Amino acid sequence: MQLSIILKESEKSTLQTQIFDQIRTMILNGQLRGDDPLPTTRELSAQLGVSRNTAVLAYERLIAEGYIRTKPYVGTFVSPDLPDTAFLSSAANATPTAPHLPEEPETGLAVRELRTHRLADPDRRRLAADFWVGRPDARTFPLKAWSHHIKGRLKSAATKLTSYNDPAGLLELRQAIAKHLAPARGVVCDVDQIIIVGGCQEGFNLVGRMLVTPGSTAVVESPCYQGAAFVLESLGAKLHPVPIDRDGLDVTQLPHVNGAVAYVTPSHQYPVGVTMSLQRRIELLSWATQYDAYIMEDDYDSDFRFVGSPLTALKGLDRNERVIYLGTFSKCMGPGLRLGYVVAPRRLVDSFRRMKMLMNNGQSWLEQAAMADFMASGEFGRHLRRIRQLYRERRDALLGALHKHFGECEVYGEQAGMHLVWKLPEGFPPAEEVEARGLAAGVGVCSLATGSALRFDKNDGGDRLLMLGFVALSEKEIEDGIARLAGALKA
Repeated sequence: MQLSIILKESEKSTLQTQIFDQIRTMILNGQLRGDDPLPTTRELSAQLGVSRNTAVLAYERLIAEGYIRTKPYVGTFVSPDLPDTAFLSSAANATPTAPHLPEEPETGLAVRELRTHRLADPDRRRLAADFWVGRPDARTFPLKAWSHHIKGRLKSAATKLTSYNDPAGLLELRQAIAKHLAPARGVVCDVDQIIIVGGCQEGFNLVGRMLVTPGSTAVVESPCYQGAAFVLESLGAKLHPVPIDRDGLDVTQLPHVNGAVAYVTPSHQYPVGVTMSLQRRIELLSWATQYDAYIMEDDYDSDFRFVGSPLTALKGLDRNERVIYLGTFSKCMGPGLRLGYVVAPRRLVDSFRRMKMLMNNGQSWLEQAAMADFMASGEFGRHLRRIRQLYRERRDALLGALHKHFGECEVYGEQAGMHLVWKLPEGFPPAEEVEARGLAAGVGVCSLATGSALRFDKNDGGDRLLMLGFVALSEKEIEDGIARLAGALKA
């Protein structure tokens, strides 16, 4: 587990005190609950970049004051009997403003010609190295543990496989997701707020059907993920692109209109990979409150943070019920499971449940049940730690190979996620030509268009950006692939 802790050298309090205060606040706010496991002092010190002694002293103070406890040869856990039971989080006390509910959609709409985003070309399997984006390594799938849980559930399936279940999803899975989100992303929510969907793409459809009316405004990042933008557009929204920079969405260019929907990827912007700063997050939330807007937060690969602590999700900062959180198991487990989830605002839960029932009446029971068992057993947390370390090593291999063959490279998004973006140096051909030369040499790389990214400004420099997914390749495959690409460009 990675705890969302931000240390500031400028603070008057010591690093030890900052760690103590933030863990204590997470416990009292409900982000960490009784008997939840905590990272070891060695893991915490490595994550925060502090000495192990600093982490040890912070833990010792938490133990002395009764917030956490240790179990010899097992680990450190949140105490089930907390010392301050009267403490209530600001989120619990917040009074959400009345939500903006769209009017009934117009009838008799003309059939629109819909665009679809590009999928992976099956012929790419013949490539020696394919840096395709968004694809996890199939070799890391926990097949033995998954098979065990599938078989266990089948033995007691009874009528579950032949009956309709809750369209919002299996209760046990929603409980496991809520328990995971609190410490990992700072999102404290009720189980009823969580709705299981068939991956983020169905989540986009669910949210869009709830909030988009023909002619309404949909704010999107520029560039952005095609799959979300095209869903909003297909429902009749007018896309309003807002450019990004190294701090994420440029909030000064948000529209001054009421009732808009904004689609953002703050943790690891797709496609460029930058992380939205805390100040920008706060300003975006303020805009949503002021203009009665809703924010779709796509947290698609937030489980993979390689440098420092992950920033708290927008949903975790939201005090006015303006953020709709979308998460998925497609990146950490596999897209073939078709499992994702939406965390809806409390006052819209019933409407979201009804809309989900109209769309497909729920996901497969067996996969939901196996995923719930996988998370409850602790195997999901161990799986995340294992692949996070593996993916970090592969990211390092890619950065090393780029440096070796191309010298100093300007890259974006290397601190987190499953891909990074290389800004091609002056004198190199545009990204689409580099992509074509790479394919001819048996190496797959992605221009923004091939990587399912949508550009609105042809002069935004996007033709100089090359997307490189690294998690599905071994370190040797990465080195060989970049060497081949270098040879193709030199030729």
